[in-house]
This record gives sequence, structure tokens and C-alpha cells, in this order.
Amino acid sequence: MKIEKLSLNGKNSSIEVLDKIFSTKINNKLVSNVLYKTNANYKGRRAKTKQQNEVSGPTSKIYAQKGTGNARHASRKAPIFVGGGVAHGPKGQSAYKKRKLNKSEKKQSIASLISEKIKNKNLLVFNDFNTEIKKTKEMNLIVKKFQISNSLIILDKQSKNKIEKSIRNIPNIKTTDINHFSAFDIVKFKKVVFTESSIKELEKRYS
Repeated sequence: MKIEKLSLNGKNSSIEVLDKIFSTKINNKLVSNVLYKTNANYKGRRAKTKQQNEVSGPTSKIYAQKGTGNARHASRKAPIFVGGGVAHGPKGQSAYKKRKLNKSEKKQSIASLISEKIKNKNLLVFNDFNTEIKKTKEMNLIVKKFQISNSLIILDKQSKNKIEKSIRNIPNIKTTDINHFSAFDIVKFKKVVFTESSIKELEKRYS
């Protein structure tokens, strides 16, 4: 299939892309499953408390079981005492296993989401950026002109070097490359923007 390729000077053309990535059947169930796994793996579970068996110190009873008139107690490491272990506290990252995301799942979900973006006219392709854009003000004018104020911008290496500094301070825009984006990123932003070279890189990686 062919999609429109935009140019900053107004001379638009078209580019041929693979149907299996840009015009595939939208699999909402698969996308939902991939997003669930991705979101779960993003969560940081760093809080950690010591269980009773992890607190250092003697395990002997603090006094005799009977004859003292006091309540029965074990060692000072029991959760009831200050400085003892914490009952049912957070166990840290190691207690949670990461959910496995297969390569085929990732590829199919990306293709489904990209096809949906095209269907809703929320995917744009630009010519590669050959001229460096140094000022954020200049880049902001381009963002407003093409209405990409809430976008994931996936760039090739050359284009990234040309515009990354000028676009990184503009809110609600994320710039990345083919190797560092996920289905979660595509869903998060309203529009997805590619350059001509990044489209070709995507086709090589996901075909």
C-alpha cells in the first residue's frame, strides 16, 4: 500500500509500505494482552521490609514459656516487637517475576496498533531531516503546522541527531528510534510520526 509522505517545504509525495505491518487486521485482544504485560513489567517494586527470618539476632525465647505471669513470647525478632520483622510487608522486586513477552506477540501488536493509527489518520511520515534544527522555537512551529503536539516520533539515526536537541523540551512529545519503543508508547500518544528511513528500518525489523 501507499501512504502520504510529508515534506517541510510543502512538496508532498507518497511512499510504498508493507501491508502486513501497515494494513493488517487489528487484533484488540492481543494488543490488550501485550499492554497488560508491558505495563506490569514497567512497575517498580523496590519497597522491601525484612521478614522475621531475615532480622539479625538470637532466636532464643526472651523468657520462660510458663511461670512468669506474662504473655507467651518467642524471640525479639517477632513482628510484635520494635525492631522485629514485619508481617506481610512488601517483598521487593525479586518477589515478582516478569511476564514473558514473545517476539511474535510484540510484532503483531505493533502492526495492529500502527494499522489502527493509519485507519484513524493519526500516522504521519516525513522526509528524513537533512538540515539541523537548532532552536526549539523553530521546531515548535513545525509541530504546530503539522498538528503533532501529542506524538511519538520514531526517527532514524541521522534525523535524530538533527532535531533531538530542539524537540526534547517540547511537552507531550517523545522522540525515539526503532529499537526503543513499545506498544505502550504507541497507545500513550495520539499520533505516531516516522521518517522515511525509520519506516524502512521498521519494515526490516518487523517483517
